[in-house]
Amino acid sequence: MSNQKPPFSELFEPTILFPDVDMKDRFDLLVGLDDKKERMSKILGLLVNSTGLNIWLEKFHPEGRSAFNTILRRPPLIILAGDVGAGKSELAYTIGDTVARKENIDIELFPLSLSTRGQGRVGEMTQLISAAFDYTLEKAKKLKGETKSNGAVILLVDEADALAQSRENNQMHHEDKAGVNAFIRGIDSLGNGKLPAAVIMCTNRPESLDPAIKRRAAEIFIFTRPNEEQREKVLMQPLSELGIDTATINEIVKITGPTENRKYGLTYSDIMQRLIPTIVLDAYPENGVTNESAVRIAKSIIPTQPFNEN
Repeated sequence: MSNQKPPFSELFEPTILFPDVDMKDRFDLLVGLDDKKERMSKILGLLVNSTGLNIWLEKFHPEGRSAFNTILRRPPLIILAGDVGAGKSELAYTIGDTVARKENIDIELFPLSLSTRGQGRVGEMTQLISAAFDYTLEKAKKLKGETKSNGAVILLVDEADALAQSRENNQMHHEDKAGVNAFIRGIDSLGNGKLPAAVIMCTNRPESLDPAIKRRAAEIFIFTRPNEEQREKVLMQPLSELGIDTATINEIVKITGPTENRKYGLTYSDIMQRLIPTIVLDAYPENGVTNESAVRIAKSIIPTQPFNEN
């Protein structure tokens, strides 16, 4: 492969600049993930802009410089891992909006394209990954201010296991191992520069990620299918707005969970993208939604199967 740096457009999907109204709406629709949303926005806020932490320390713990430095030394990496359809990618794509609003800075999302894996030619994947981090570094350096960031950049790596598999795998090709090494160097280069940048990785297969990458994570968030309380929170507002009574909603909450015949219930995606739209479309355009039709549809929706590593 040529030593010429690949163009930005070949490495990334279209970038997103936050704040963004559409992304705020999508973020707000992620109900049932409140704890993850709050913790992730705090961590990202500190990673891309430490000004708030400085102010907090001066106010409450003026002698706490060691704790402050410990936080700043953490690699700017967050891993979102777990079940399919659990909201990982959607949260990763939209979290930048709430961070941008809280920190009062513009944040640009660089979604890494899966084509970065390359065509398997010698040295290609390593060069592509290195170039992606180079672009991220260049952008972050321009945004670093003396006392406050002038903006920030988030590098998003969805389906991260395609690029960062464990080098302990005996069947792993040398080129893939070199690509993982390039990924680790990229993460370290962002952290060492104390730049207003962070990396978010999403994976359905956390066990397949290289241990050195997992060790570098400021936090690993584990996503699971919604439990009964979370399903109720997701379903209550949209179904009650359609005139479904509370008793029927509670019945649908039960139906959409694990049963005697299966150990898993619906994912967030199953509920938001399949169940609720199907309830509406079943009645549209000649009839209204009824309790009976909503229950019938809920019973007909087959949950997405959990990801099987084998």
